[in-house]
Amino acid sequence: MPTPPPTGPMCTRDSLASDLRALGVHPGETLLVHSSLSSLGWVSGGAEAVVMALIDALGNAGTLVVPTQSADNSDPAHWESPPVPEAWWADIRASTPAFDARTTPCRRVGVVPEAVRNWPGAVRSSHPQTSFAAVGPRAAAIVDGHAPDCRLGERSPLARLEEGAARVLLLGAGFRSCTAFHLAEYRIPSPCVDNSFAVMTPHGRTWSTVRDTSISSDRFDELGAAFEKEHPVVRGTVGGADARLFALADAVAYAETWLSEHRPRTAEL
Repeated sequence: MPTPPPTGPMCTRDSLASDLRALGVHPGETLLVHSSLSSLGWVSGGAEAVVMALIDALGNAGTLVVPTQSADNSDPAHWESPPVPEAWWADIRASTPAFDARTTPCRRVGVVPEAVRNWPGAVRSSHPQTSFAAVGPRAAAIVDGHAPDCRLGERSPLARLEEGAARVLLLGAGFRSCTAFHLAEYRIPSPCVDNSFAVMTPHGRTWSTVRDTSISSDRFDELGAAFEKEHPVVRGTVGGADARLFALADAVAYAETWLSEHRPRTAEL
């Protein structure tokens, strides 16, 4: 079968930056971006051009933040997509490379975050599974101090983003990708779980287990639909992608109430 021709729209760094400005991205602000490159259309320059457009729209005083998660650094006993044989678990725990903020690649968050992670001047938080990378003048303050037993809570970049009045941009991504909602899970009654990963210590690589709040994106799509009916969410198009722009603090506050009412999770796991 011949390869079909690409479908549009055809986007460039300049056209995407123009669309971002038209949507309402402000120079100098801090922006947490969840993205889907394929949703934009055909982008000349790919993920690199998207990052350039975001930086152009934010300007020299703005800070770009993305999730750079590495969920495969986790206990194989909990893997479901796909699961692996139980006979492999011990060897996987013993051989998984320790998280390295400089080299560990992103997993399942798209190619734009991987481009940001490798961007000149980018810094990355230290959590082995739920790190964030940032570029800009506020980057270091946002990613510093990400505790190993706090994936997406008060000692994570999400709380620093909330303090800094950051906004969230869903760029071709749905509310199920909105990590800000997870911060609310740490502020309402939620079960705790053991969470394991490979890390580097002063004594070398080790397999570590910590106790942390259980997190789940179950029903985040419903939560997001309810949120945008009641709070200001700017909607528009960037390239061919549906885009949403809103205050992170508003999303977290709304999620605290909505999750408590519609998705209570109080049992110990």
